Formats: sequence, structure tokens, C-alpha cells
Amino acid sequence: MQIYSACEIEHPYPCTKILWSPEGNKSGAPSADGGANNFGGRDLLATTGDYLRIWSVADDGSEDGTLTHKREALMINNNRNSEYCSPLTSFDWNECDPSMIVTSSIDTTCTIWDINTQVVKTQVIAHDKEVFDLAFSRGTDVFASVGADGSVRLFDLRSLEHSTIIYDTPNLEPLLRLEWNKQDPNYLATFQVDSQSTIILDIRVPCQPVTILGGHSGCVNAVAWAPHSSCHICTAADDSHALIWDLSQMSKRPVEDPILAYNAEGEVNNLQWSSSQPDWVSIAFADKLQILRV
Repeated sequence: MQIYSACEIEHPYPCTKILWSPEGNKSGAPSADGGANNFGGRDLLATTGDYLRIWSVADDGSEDGTLTHKREALMINNNRNSEYCSPLTSFDWNECDPSMIVTSSIDTTCTIWDINTQVVKTQVIAHDKEVFDLAFSRGTDVFASVGADGSVRLFDLRSLEHSTIIYDTPNLEPLLRLEWNKQDPNYLATFQVDSQSTIILDIRVPCQPVTILGGHSGCVNAVAWAPHSSCHICTAADDSHALIWDLSQMSKRPVEDPILAYNAEGEVNNLQWSSSQPDWVSIAFADKLQILRV
């Protein structure tokens, strides 16, 4: 297997997150307002930074496996009271309704976008301080967010008048990232800023973690649930380790040790567990990307 650069996109500001459309390369159909769903069926990816941007990529016709790109949409924060936009910290793309993206911002809000019409569907004040990350549950209606106020909050798009706080850190330490278990949506994973532990939550039992995963000697930077299993999760940290945990017995006893460990050549900054090829996990460290077979 050879990994090579097929396309490069110049991003005006540092990119906080990048995702491919969960819809994949499907034929676009005219929408109610005359626009094209999925922008004509091209492969789409989205990025956040200063704004939410939607890009399309396609074969450039060179037969070298390289791609050409085009910016399809620029979604600007709808803050009409300022000429400046608040940076976006993260976003998630709804797998059941790929026309819907939710973004989080340092201005304490979460914004739900319709990317077909390129307009805001709704915006909520989600936290008391900056929102650092968010994720959709399985389905189209529920998402959760974490932020600098140290809380995990649950939102239902069918009733946005209030949110449910399902967890607060003991001293309101900021929570940096959030991952939702798509195989069993009762479970969430999150971690605090500058923490060596990963917190596993059950939304049916708020306020109390089901288990806390240690194992790292450096700050945790990323977590990813297995796309094909409800009880496996991978964590990565500044100690250069990527660890895979079996949580099948976590309701009966503490989870003390991982079942697999990989030692990288540097601090692991990010990871992804492939949903289409679940035997593979990718990690990023320094200026390198590695793909690991589980």
C-alpha cells in the first residue's frame, strides 16, 4: 500500500476539523428551492476554522490518481451585531441527514446549518463559556456538546427550549473533546484539558462516569469508538501511545488495562477508526500519518 498526496487545499486560517460527507458520492437531486442536493453528487468535504466551508473534489483526468478541488459553499456565522466572526472550534455532519451540519464556536453557541440551502436552521446558546466540541447521536435529532464550563450537555432539535446537563467535571475543568458511540448511543466518551484519563458516560445515568480509562502518561488528545463494535474504543495521547480498550465488562468492574497498545515515534495528536475498513486505525504525529492494522 502506498500513501501519496492526491490533492492539497489552501485553507485561509488554521483548520479545526475536517470531515468527508457521510453521504459519499451519490447523485444529486434538485431540492425544493431549485438547488442541488450534495452539489451534483460530487465527493464533498467540510472544514471549520473562521467559517464553515464545503469543498468538492473530483478526478482531474490525469489518470495519475490526483484530484482537483473547488469550494462549493462558504457558511458565514449569522452574528449580525459584529463585523467579525467568532472562530469555529468543531463540527459534526449528520449521518442520517447529510444536508445537516452542526458547528460549535467560542461565542458559546452551536449552529445547525442546512448545507443545501446554505442557511442557518437554528442556533442555540449551548454553554456558559466556549464550546469546544460536539457530536450527533445516531439519528437526526440529538447532539451533545462539551466546553470550557466543564459540562456535557444534551440537545434535542425537536425541543431546543432547554438542554440536559448529563455531566459536570468536579471542579468545572474544561472538557476538550466528545465522541458518541454510534453502535450504542447510550455511551459517550470525553476528556478534560491536560488530562491523562478518558471519561466514559452513560446518558441514562447522568452525573456519574461509568468508568475512567487511565493507561496514558501524557495528556489525552483524541478518542475514537470502534465503528463495528459497541464496546471497543481507542485513545491517543502525548505519551506517543495509541491504546485500544475493551469496555464489555465496565459495568461490573473497572477497566484497568488496554487490550492493544501501539508506541508511535512522537506525540499522537489525532486518530480515526475507519468505518469502511474497521481493521484499520490511522494516527497523526509530528508531520506523519500512520495507518495501523488492528
